[in-house]
Amino acid sequence: MRHRSPGGEVLRALLGLFPGSYRPEPVSAARLDADMPTTATLSLQRRYAPASHCFGCGPANDHGLRIESREDGGALVADWTPSGRHEAFDGFVNGGILGTLLDCHSNWTAAIHLMRVRGADRPPSCVTADYAVRFVRPTRSDRPLHLRARVVDASDDRAIVEAEITTDGRSTASCRGTFVAVRPGHPAHGRW
Repeated sequence: MRHRSPGGEVLRALLGLFPGSYRPEPVSAARLDADMPTTATLSLQRRYAPASHCFGCGPANDHGLRIESREDGGALVADWTPSGRHEAFDGFVNGGILGTLLDCHSNWTAAIHLMRVRGADRPPSCVTADYAVRFVRPTRSDRPLHLRARVVDASDDRAIVEAEITTDGRSTASCRGTFVAVRPGHPAHGRW
């Protein structure tokens, strides 16, 4: 006779399962390994700056935007879904939030580019020297946003990046900015 705890019956009832019908499926070690994130599947922010509390991209900021950028050929991409707290008015994302998304995503684009050309194993800490945002059309808040950024020019310590936000395949905002790798002594040095 199988022992059944009252808590288990309650859980099965809450899950909509009939008593006695729940049979857990065995899970192989290979499947567990496949379900675990690898460094290749982790976002760049989680891989290189897991303790960052940056409002736009810091994984450790529970109140931030927490974008997760990933490499895609010669570009960086990210998908991000807004909520009501990100709205300027009902149904549309605040321009400052869009600017923050573009700024952080572009900064990571520059940092990863500089890391690659330097042959380094970690991205340099970069800061925004300048950037200009162009709002093409209102950005709806009831659907995911797609960010894509690429380096269009670079030197030893800086990169010029162009980035865009699209929804439903249509551009809603874009930016062009200069992002600079900082040296020791700068407050942002070593933050990653």
